[in-house]
This record gives sequence, structure tokens and C-alpha cells, in this order.
Amino acid sequence: MEKERAEQALAAGESGEKFAVFYDMLVGWNKKFNITRILDRDDCYKKHFYDSLTGEGYFPQNARCAEVGSGGGFPSIPLMIVRSDLHFDLFESSQKKCAFLCAVVDKLKLPAAVHAVRAEDAGRDKAFRERFDVCTARAVARLATLAEYCAPLIRVGGRFVAYKARAEEEIAEAGQALRLLGLRQSAAEEFCLDGGERRTLFVAEKVRTTPAEYPRGRGKERSDPLGCKKRGN
Repeated sequence: MEKERAEQALAAGESGEKFAVFYDMLVGWNKKFNITRILDRDDCYKKHFYDSLTGEGYFPQNARCAEVGSGGGFPSIPLMIVRSDLHFDLFESSQKKCAFLCAVVDKLKLPAAVHAVRAEDAGRDKAFRERFDVCTARAVARLATLAEYCAPLIRVGGRFVAYKARAEEEIAEAGQALRLLGLRQSAAEEFCLDGGERRTLFVAEKVRTTPAEYPRGRGKERSDPLGCKKRGN
């Protein structure tokens, strides 16, 4: 999303009102349990809301989308606020965070369903496997691990969109994992938030069916990432 358009969406009209409600809910619920450490309004708008909107152009019209490790709902909730055509299934293993997400979806009347399900379990469920046009995640895991969580959910011809910080090393180490999972890199867009914080939007296309053995489960996605040497070796 162009910077000027994103800033207008954050500040004005119906979308601006929804972002204000979302921010208030983040602050209120954060008093009960930790959702985000970024509570200053300007920082939250910049580092959570604006950052989420930067990938908007990679989500096709009327896409059915999955978000892995939704947490506080980034990037899904900001994207749905400005794009009512997008439908999201939000996968989050924490019951408390699911309660928060359900409250936000209900309050803002967003086109989303919340699932208290681990990504590795969702990826093996016939109701979700290879059903989505786009699967996205932000600040969940390193790219090779994240790809194994997300690829099984994406239909052939669909797209994987990962929101990362500096990601050169992760992209380099994830090459074999992407190939094994049926993904092919199509973009790695780098930019800086106001204040100089570097960000990367990593995008890959689903070019073939993910083999049935993935995701492996039992924590192997994190403990033994595909194609990566174990750290310390």
C-alpha cells in the first residue's frame, strides 16, 4: 500500500475509527495479559498498523487468507479494516489471544474466523490443507520454519507472504525448505519504517503440492528446520 494511502486509512473515515477502536482494545486487553509490548499510540500505529498495511498489494481481491500465529492480529486485522473483500482464518494456539481476537472481530464486524489450533495441526487438517489463496505471518519464526507451517495451507497457485525484519540470512538459509515445500520466491521487498527500522516483505508462490509428510509436527519445524544446519554445529 502506498504510504500516503496507508496514512489516510489510519487516520480518517470509517477505517480510521476502526483503527482507534482496535488500539483501545489492545491497550485494554493488555492489562489482563500480554498481547504486545508496543503500547505507545504513535509506535503502535507505525510499528503494528502501518507495517501490516505495507503488504496489502500482495493480497488479491476476494482472497481467502490464513494467518499463522495471529497473536494480536497483525497483519490480518489492519488488512481487513481497509480491505473488506478479504476473508481471514486466524490460527492461534493461545486461548487468551484467541479470546482477544474474537472480541476484535466481533466488535469491528470483520470477515474472519478464529481457530484455537496450532499451525502444524491446521496444515494436516483436510478442512484447511491447501485451501487458501494467501497464507501470511508476522514475527512468528525464522523463514524456513515459517514456510513449513504455512505452505501446507496454501493452494497451488496461491501465495506465501511473510513479514520480517532484516531477512537476508533467513532467505538464504530457507532456499531448500522452499523447494521441498513447493514454494518459489517471487519477491523480497525491503523498506524502512519512520525512524529507520528495517523491514522485509518476503513473498513466494505455491508452484506445486506440498508433500504429505509436511508439516512434520512434534516441534521439528523449529528444532530441525528443513535444509538448515543445526545452530552451534
